[in-house]
Parts: sequence; structure tokens; C-alpha cells
Amino acid sequence: MNTQDILNTALKLAGLEETPADSGVVVAGDNITKVAFGVDIEVAELLLARELGADAVITHHPRGGLPMVEFHNVMSNQIDRMVKAGVPVNKAQKALKERMEEVSRAHHVGNYDRVMSAARLMGMPFIVIHTPADILAENLIQGHLDRTLGQSGKATVKDVIGALGQLPEYRNTLAKPVVRVGRESDYAGRVFVTMAGGTSGGEDVTKAYFEAGVGTLVVMHMPDSTIKAVKQQNIGNVVVAGHMASDSVGINQVISEFEKKGLQVLRMSGVIEPE
Repeated sequence: MNTQDILNTALKLAGLEETPADSGVVVAGDNITKVAFGVDIEVAELLLARELGADAVITHHPRGGLPMVEFHNVMSNQIDRMVKAGVPVNKAQKALKERMEEVSRAHHVGNYDRVMSAARLMGMPFIVIHTPADILAENLIQGHLDRTLGQSGKATVKDVIGALGQLPEYRNTLAKPVVRVGRESDYAGRVFVTMAGGTSGGEDVTKAYFEAGVGTLVVMHMPDSTIKAVKQQNIGNVVVAGHMASDSVGINQVISEFEKKGLQVLRMSGVIEPE
């Protein structure tokens, strides 16, 4: 396989026809049979991957090139997810606007060439697969929670935590799912998973979900400032499922597809073994 074949495999699995702004081939390469896949890849991981005999390295979080610089643009995908939850499209767009600008400013000053230049100088093919894996995680977790919690309307936040624990990545992680807003004894109401779309949407986005009728949001992570604001809103619950475990739910689906195609994959840098 070559680097574009690898990227296309992930895109197809996630049902994407175009490459999202936060994903792509950073350093191209051919004749790849063994890859290292990590949540976060820096220069040290590139060197380790070469030592372990990898022909290419895949990072989940963008660590170079246009996928890092243009990262904020993929956040607009959150609008579709919010609309699916019942948020009016115009309200969704406005709720997300300030957070997108904040993320844009942060990445604009980042060193987008650090890891990219190291990979290029090493001759190590380098790929970013972010949104495709996050979509896969979001869909799998939402489907699992819908099936497990049912339609009784009496499920509690504790039940949500228990259902997450049935998935191997959450069983095997050291950082278990936790309740950040609300209590385990609270009714969960409508449980909605939001994990794709770049990064956290911020307090306005969270409030919009709750005002649309969501009772409990399940997210990968949430900044302290947003948690404090949501507590003051006193509308719904937030379960932070865990960053590495949630990323791994999507990444492991991608890895499984790679392995079906005969690619050998080394999990590293935060990717949790599925069993």
C-alpha cells in the first residue's frame, strides 16, 4: 500500500468522499507493509517507529502541515451534529463561531513544520487520520448506548457510565469515564454523543444541545472553563468518556480494516488495545 491508499481506506470506512481539513498525507510514501499508529506523534515517536521497523507513521491528532494549520475548519461539521440533536441550524452556526475563531488563532501560531520536517528528513511517510476515526467512534458509541439504555426514559447517568464500561477500550483504560456535570443518580434523559468535529465546541454549543432537549452529553473531553459554565447553566449532565479511550474506539476500527488488507499495525502513543 502507499500513503494515499491508507488514507483512502480510513475515509471509505467512515463514509467520507473527501479528505477533511484535519486529515491527509503529510509525507508521501510507497511499498508500506508495517505502520505505527499513535494518538499523538512527535519526533520521539517517529524515531521509535523507525527503530521498530515501521514503513510509515500515522498520527491521530494533527501534528504538522495543512491538517494542523486548517484544523479549525473541520469544526463546522459540528453544525450537522447539532442539527441532528434538534438545534436550529442558524443557532448552531452562531454557537460555534467564537470557539472556531479561538481554535484558529491557537493553531495559526503553532509550529506546523516541527514533526513534518523530521518525518521528511528521516524519509518516514507520515499520515494524519483524525476526523474519520472520530466519526467511527461517535457512531459506534451512540449506537451502543441507544441499544443498551433502551427507550424507558428512566436510565440514570450511572447507567450511561456502566454502558460505556462494556466497550473494551473503556474497560482497559486507566482514565475511566466520569461525570463532570450532574450526579450518577440523576436521570440521563436523552443521551447524545458528540465526539467528531475537531475539538470541544465550548459552553455555547453545550447549552444549545441542552436547550434542544438533550439530557446527557457524552464527550471525549471538556475544558474546565466549559464545565464551570455548564454547571452554572444547571440544565443537563455531562459524561466525559475519556480522551485516549474514545479516540481508540475509532482508531481500532481503522486498524482492523488495515489488518484485513494485510497491513501490520503497531499501536503506540495512547492507542488502547481493544482486548
